[in-house]
Amino acid sequence: MAEPSPRRNEPRLRPAPLLFEPAEAAADPEHFFDLESIDDPRALLTRATDLTQAFRAAADRAMEFQAVAAAQLADPRRFDRLTAADIAERAEWTEDYARKMVEFGRDLMRGADPEGRRAVDPH
Repeated sequence: MAEPSPRRNEPRLRPAPLLFEPAEAAADPEHFFDLESIDDPRALLTRATDLTQAFRAAADRAMEFQAVAAAQLADPRRFDRLTAADIAERAEWTEDYARKMVEFGRDLMRGADPEGRRAVDPH
């Protein structure tokens, strides 16, 4: 699936704070899940790899929820349904990507995920 189009000449937004990190850790820009305090490179590699895999899984799962939301917003049975262009603007995607996400969301809601993951429950 194509990546959302980057916006040119706009400042890069900081990612949302991760809710499970302590607030005092978020205040320190050098802090990242206590990785900076690990001195042993083997342990650092293991922990950083674990985090990378967890973030990838979380990003995949969040994208599935985006797709379900897009499909629900585009549902022709809704009186307030949005067009692909409206969804694209809201999510900062291209219109083509929004259409693909709507279709992916519909597939997920039908339980037809091609990668074999469990379908997202929209409720």
